[in-house]
Amino acid sequence: MSTAGQKARAVVLVSGGLDSATTLAMAQAQGYDCYALSFDYGQRHRIELAAAQRVAEVQGTREHRVIKLDLRAIGGSALTDSAIAVPKSSAGEGATKGIPVTYVPARNTIFLAYALGWAEVLAAQHIFIGVNAVDYSGYPDCRPEFITAFQTLANLATKAGVEGQGMRIHTPLIELSKADIIREGTRLGVDYRTTISCYDPDEAGRACGRCDACHLRAAGFARAGVADPTLYQTGPAGK
Repeated sequence: MSTAGQKARAVVLVSGGLDSATTLAMAQAQGYDCYALSFDYGQRHRIELAAAQRVAEVQGTREHRVIKLDLRAIGGSALTDSAIAVPKSSAGEGATKGIPVTYVPARNTIFLAYALGWAEVLAAQHIFIGVNAVDYSGYPDCRPEFITAFQTLANLATKAGVEGQGMRIHTPLIELSKADIIREGTRLGVDYRTTISCYDPDEAGRACGRCDACHLRAAGFARAGVADPTLYQTGPAGK
């Protein structure tokens, strides 16, 4: 993984949520020199960028970059179009079925493309992304099939890939439950107080407790047997 005593470099996508914070900790535990990448893409929950900055600083990344995009220009998601409401439900009702309106068209494809470009500039052959195919919201770009396809693309579309160095997309959370992710992050010392998962937080950064992301997060802490440090607007998990 390293050459002449130097750590291998990795670009890690950091959103400010618990999944990406855990992914970063896992990459660091594996010995990678980590470069964090976040996106200001016009998201409703833009406050997550402050969380991403906290995560990158607290966990000691080599560098943290924020790339500004405007996915509001195409809309199509409750996270990028103010005319589309974020679905809310009471605790215990479960997540939205099917692909929810919080799905942002092509988001992970776009994010990974930027990560791929920065990885080439850094001479890094590794990209980490915290997608999950167990406890997730039904997004098609969180599936193993997508990651496999993108890795194939990465090695066809880059100078590094053509010259035989190759690029690898790491998805250490892909088969873990939310509870397992929290247990692993806790073991690695992740401070989940620095993170936020809510799709519709208030201006103070308090989670709504009623969106799918809040329900998945709260249930994960409960099942992991770990105290939930999240600041909710109306109490834990909307209670």
